[in-house]
Amino acid sequence: MKPLPANGSQQASWLSTATLLGATFFMGSSFVAGKVLLRAVPPLPLVGWRFLLAAIFTGALLAMRPAQRAQARQEFRELSWRDWAVVAMIGGLQTTAVMGLLFWAMQSISAGQAAILLFTNPIWVAALAPLALKEALSRRSILALALGFVGVILAIGSLGGQHHITGDLLGLLSALSWTLATLITKRVNLPIRGLHLNAWQMLIGSALLLFLATILGQNWPASLSLNDWLWFVWLAIPASAGSFGLWFLALQGSGAARASSFLFLTPLFTVILSHWTLGETLSASQAVGGILIGLSLYMMHATSSRLRRKEPLP
Repeated sequence: MKPLPANGSQQASWLSTATLLGATFFMGSSFVAGKVLLRAVPPLPLVGWRFLLAAIFTGALLAMRPAQRAQARQEFRELSWRDWAVVAMIGGLQTTAVMGLLFWAMQSISAGQAAILLFTNPIWVAALAPLALKEALSRRSILALALGFVGVILAIGSLGGQHHITGDLLGLLSALSWTLATLITKRVNLPIRGLHLNAWQMLIGSALLLFLATILGQNWPASLSLNDWLWFVWLAIPASAGSFGLWFLALQGSGAARASSFLFLTPLFTVILSHWTLGETLSASQAVGGILIGLSLYMMHATSSRLRRKEPLP
């Protein structure tokens, strides 16, 4: 996969922005595709086969380029048994727990609500970073966290029904599982990274999901409509492998701080697409909560970017 040009030119900046928009759009569409498919397919086999196909597709992309293939082989040789255990742990958290819990949640809450809750992940990462990574928080970061927590409270807007509260809590547990996976990845210096790590963790995580589906008796339906199969292909290829590929491509061209500031667009795309496709809407409190969460993420990433450039904070 060819890296984006360096950040020095206007053309590179536009290309990087377009790549980030494409990645977050595809991520947002995955919630809509998942919501449609949950009408016909149980959550565990749906997510398991989704990420198994995405892992195979990602591996095929890596194998198509000699440089990427050689790097992947070298990184594979450097993996110890301890490294494999960590990769398995990341796969269990990042794919099995995050996506299993998320799709379980989407059985009772909207796609937009699920996206808002999942993408509170950076808020939890920042909140736990002082303890887990020994990273100090600035006053601006503390203010951003406070806004984020208020946004989370407002985003859980279904206080009238126990069924929806369960979905909200599962969505938050999904975000916290993603947080744990992120902190482990940051703490442990694995010899594999990027798309190579992502392919392995998806493969391991999907295998665990399919195992759990078998144990719990959640089976793939005997027949699906052509429309459902098209949704599934979209979910597994563009919305999963495609979004991750574009994301890692953007990281090479624009850096983690700038790329991460685009993440809040994923829930926005989800809300727009789910309204257009599924007729879903958010309540006023959920919409305000989503806006506050987006503002919190923007403030945290702006702070992080300024600290990297050693600029004074306001």
